[in-house]
Amino acid sequence: MSDVIDLKQIPVAAPSDGDGWKPDPQHPRRRPPWIKVRAPGGDEYEKVQGLMRSKSLHTVCEEAQCPNIAECWGRGTATFLMMGDTCTRSCGFCDIKTGRPSPLDWAEPNRVAEAVRAMNLRHVVITSVNRDERADGGAPIFAMVIKRIRQVQPGCSIEVLIPDFKGSEAALKIVMDAQPEILNHNVETVPRLFKKVQPQDNYEWALATLRNAKAMDPLVLTKSGIMVGLGETFDEVIEVMRDLAAVGVDILTIGQYLQPSKQHLPVEAFYDLNQFAKFSEIGREMGFKWVESGPLVRSSYRAEQQVRELSKLNYIHMRSDAAAAEPAAQ
Repeated sequence: MSDVIDLKQIPVAAPSDGDGWKPDPQHPRRRPPWIKVRAPGGDEYEKVQGLMRSKSLHTVCEEAQCPNIAECWGRGTATFLMMGDTCTRSCGFCDIKTGRPSPLDWAEPNRVAEAVRAMNLRHVVITSVNRDERADGGAPIFAMVIKRIRQVQPGCSIEVLIPDFKGSEAALKIVMDAQPEILNHNVETVPRLFKKVQPQDNYEWALATLRNAKAMDPLVLTKSGIMVGLGETFDEVIEVMRDLAAVGVDILTIGQYLQPSKQHLPVEAFYDLNQFAKFSEIGREMGFKWVESGPLVRSSYRAEQQVRELSKLNYIHMRSDAAAAEPAAQ
């Protein structure tokens, strides 16, 4: 970490240009001028939307109201959301609905793989809702989709954004044995705010997931993300970054929290572009292989470009379908 950066001198509540921009809890859609979201539309967008509907698939792009949906779908990419559209947890920032989920659909991995092939993806991001009603958290679904994508779309790198499985090493091992190229689990926020932001989650579970993934397979790239603007301090974000670096995380994403509705946690502060640049600078000095830091950055934002650049540096270790054993449906 650089000695020239005095963290206590970096403001959080207002941008450094003196604009005085403040969050408005009554109008959560009101955002500062440096946060610009493109309206959805276009041929490629409609093509992706039609494909998801035809295969009865969900995407986190839609379910979580991602601000980058127009950009990503316009490029023909999407983040697949598996195991239904209902989560067993009730995080204060997330727009995915909470409740009792339907039984797992064991044919879903096949449909996702077919969509990956139809889109001719060279990199795919797979995530899921939490399925805490199952001891394995749905981990076999992740393993199945990894294997099936390798069969139908050889050469496509696979990134899985997984739940913490309540810290279960056995569940994590099911995923790791399938050998994804990138294992992603987001810490989301700083320890002090965990119970407020994600009351059913645990900071130690998050760190253990990332630490154990690297121990189980040193060749996998691990990745994690942080949201800012929920009431944390700049110093607290840096401490989380240190924790992630200490457990061997390779790729870090940092983005601005945007309130989906009045029912969700309010935005406490908007970080400006200079602050995001500072995070990126500090992260590189800490040794992360890649830092994606900006207002609209999300876990899978520009993931394909990240993989392309990391491949040039020989950080991506491509796997084959022969390495992954087919998990049994339970």
